[in-house]
Amino acid sequence: MRALSSQTDRRTSLFRCPACGSPRIVSHPELMDLTVAHVDCDAFYASVEKRDNPQLRDRPVIVGGGGRRGVVSTACYIARIRGVKSAMPMYKALDACPDAVVISPNMAKYSAVGRDIRRLMLELTPLVEPISIDEAFLDLSGTEMLHGAAPALTLARLAAKVETEIGITLSVGLGANKFLAKIASDLDKPRGYAVIGAREARDFLADKSVSLIWGVGKALQSQLAANGITRIGQLQGMDETDLMKRYGAMGKRLAKLSIGEDVRRVSPDRETKSVSAETTFETDIGDLGTLDPILRRLSETVSARLKTAGIGGHTVVLKLKTPDFKTITRNRQLNDPTRLADRIWRTGHQMLSKELEGKRFRLIGIGVTDLCDADLCDPPDLVDEVAAKWAKAESAMDKLRGKFGKDAVNVGMLMKHDRPKT
Repeated sequence: MRALSSQTDRRTSLFRCPACGSPRIVSHPELMDLTVAHVDCDAFYASVEKRDNPQLRDRPVIVGGGGRRGVVSTACYIARIRGVKSAMPMYKALDACPDAVVISPNMAKYSAVGRDIRRLMLELTPLVEPISIDEAFLDLSGTEMLHGAAPALTLARLAAKVETEIGITLSVGLGANKFLAKIASDLDKPRGYAVIGAREARDFLADKSVSLIWGVGKALQSQLAANGITRIGQLQGMDETDLMKRYGAMGKRLAKLSIGEDVRRVSPDRETKSVSAETTFETDIGDLGTLDPILRRLSETVSARLKTAGIGGHTVVLKLKTPDFKTITRNRQLNDPTRLADRIWRTGHQMLSKELEGKRFRLIGIGVTDLCDADLCDPPDLVDEVAAKWAKAESAMDKLRGKFGKDAVNVGMLMKHDRPKT
């Protein structure tokens, strides 16, 4: 069988595909019966940047913002080998890999590439459940006649098509359910293709850390360790009722997932829960005059994303981070949902004003949650004439930006300040 990567069983590397001679062969007793997959792009942001600039191909690349005070969004595999990880403070990343090329994120470009990949997925099956901009679950049940091949081969063809047409690589995990497919997609990165079937799941999971289980974060991992449980195999021998008594509803999940059972379906209607934007500063900032234009710019970004997606939200959320990395979040529910930058900014401004009081911050963010359809947003306001005028002005600015680019027109207060790196 011609495929894109080696299977978890490394013994298959001793053989070569009779069709193309490649040693990258997938072989598994359940291969032709499995239909659920997790597809994850490899070092997505960095891969897109390397695609667009071939001179970066053999260099370590870090995508992130905010200078040394910022954080790593993603890093290519060359940088990862040297110890760079996602969410690592930039100064630590540069200490580990001082010759790295640091690139500010270009979310518009990454989103466009993500949409192109999503389109290729949807050509295979309507059951595509996006998890993020660069990963998704797929269920290819019943697609054999449509594509003239088993799901396993259809997924291999998808990976090859993404690589040749879009110019980046992805890894495929094929499993008996979502839990196993997600684990499989991480086994052989980058450019991987791995399979975990139902019959092998229990033995495969037994010696793995409990942190591998979906929903087990650091707090629960510590709680389990305090009870002497560090490996999934230990959970496999425990009574489900006892686990529920100890850990509540999570106990049932531990019992089921520890033996590889997962009843969750691939849901194409999985909704985005929030839309937000944030930025980290080179030096801590504590005055409203400096923070306000930055907050306005972030509000513009959130508004643009909402408008592109055709949605709005009922609640505005302000995020702040102190110099000691303490995160502060404040939220305010609106009378009517919005997608307007001005309403988002004015609401955030009110919350920010109450939080200063001599404090300084290393990060600020603004977002909208409790999302809804755009048709429900921003009804004509007969009371607040200023808001109504701003809504009309913003509509006019959107048209100009759509025609001449996003920087064609800006609110006056933004012209006085440098554009923040987001």
